[in-house]
Amino acid sequence: MTKFRIQLRHRRITLLVIAALVLSLVVAAGGLWFKLQGNISTAAMRGSESAPTDSRMDLNILLLGSDTRQMESSGFGQASGARSDSMVLVHIAAGNKRIDAVQIPRDTLVDMPACADTGAGEFAGGLAMMNSALNYGPACSVSAVESLTSVHLDHFIEINFEGFMSIVDALGGINVCLPVAMKDSKANLDLPAGEQTVNGSDALALARTRHAVGDGSDIARLGHQQMVMSAIVQQATSKETLAHPDRLYSFLDAATSSLTVDPGLSSLADLTSLAVRAQSVPTDQITFMTMPWQPAPQNKNRVIPSAGAQSLFASLNEDSPVVTETQDTTHDAPVQIFNAAQVPGLAAEYSAKAAKQGFNVTSVTNASAVADKSTLLTADTEEAQQTAKALAKALNLSIKPTTADVNGVQLNLGQNYQSLTQPEKSPVKTTNRKASQSLCG
Repeated sequence: MTKFRIQLRHRRITLLVIAALVLSLVVAAGGLWFKLQGNISTAAMRGSESAPTDSRMDLNILLLGSDTRQMESSGFGQASGARSDSMVLVHIAAGNKRIDAVQIPRDTLVDMPACADTGAGEFAGGLAMMNSALNYGPACSVSAVESLTSVHLDHFIEINFEGFMSIVDALGGINVCLPVAMKDSKANLDLPAGEQTVNGSDALALARTRHAVGDGSDIARLGHQQMVMSAIVQQATSKETLAHPDRLYSFLDAATSSLTVDPGLSSLADLTSLAVRAQSVPTDQITFMTMPWQPAPQNKNRVIPSAGAQSLFASLNEDSPVVTETQDTTHDAPVQIFNAAQVPGLAAEYSAKAAKQGFNVTSVTNASAVADKSTLLTADTEEAQQTAKALAKALNLSIKPTTADVNGVQLNLGQNYQSLTQPEKSPVKTTNRKASQSLCG
């Protein structure tokens, strides 16, 4: 158990999936297991349920923050029905290599397909805002997101406002860092600048406020939602939570009581299986990002996906890394590039591309002999191997690293280098942050 806790402290995963991550800690406590199992609510994901997902493949999950407000709390207004106040498309790569969590603005216009009645009424279809789909049940939100992104969804997880607040309170609050004081009477928000611990009500207000940030639009608040998600991840996986059984159980009880999931995630065993996948993803490969957007031609106050969004969603469908303009691409292992193709300036050309993307190129020269095939050699160290893989991706080369007796990484460009070159992907412009990033960063 101690080893498992140590591992957990170094893993941070997406909001709501956190609950699944730590459920496995209570497997041995039979009574608690059955209590927590009874907390979980389910809803249909489609008009007709599909076959179970192959757990070895990549996985796409829709996280829905619902603004259903039958709450004792005051200050958040009253609403009938339900709307998705936040939507996050979470992609877990095959082999658990990375997690990309894409926020979809609720003001996004989409030509929604018709939705069958799964318990909340039917919808005839038509142009509408993304957040309105939840009025007809999670299955309609799933259909709308699939229509918008062309990404097939495997699961959904929904949580409402009251559930969100109870999770934060069960954690003893979360730490946030604000560059300036924030006040928004419409969101019940009044927080000073600087580092501070906030309770569930303030955390919700911070995630929801529009009038205290930017131009008051839905887009402007997404950066704060990323910070709040990161803060919950960090607190839920901290020793302050995992080393205190009373706080851990309170968190698990609040989380499972707040979730509505599809039938494929309806048991603690299902959620634990998902947790095992998410927990194994390297921390620096977990990224929150906002869907690239542009003003909708029908209404300047609404948005539609931009060309960058189409590129991003294509990457998710291909299960390939999303390259963003602001991501950290610095790699420490030294890189040597050799021209073994007898093409003038070839090594220098590739060296310039590598250096521009943060690689430490230490040698650029002609090879001593011509070679038919290109090779990518790497020292037997984790640093060198990760650098080699990143270098191949950055240079759009379809080539696998081979361990050899070299210093760092050695790229030998043979006469077949052109056949190895893949179409170059333009970096996606989007607001993004790593789950492990400092909350003041």
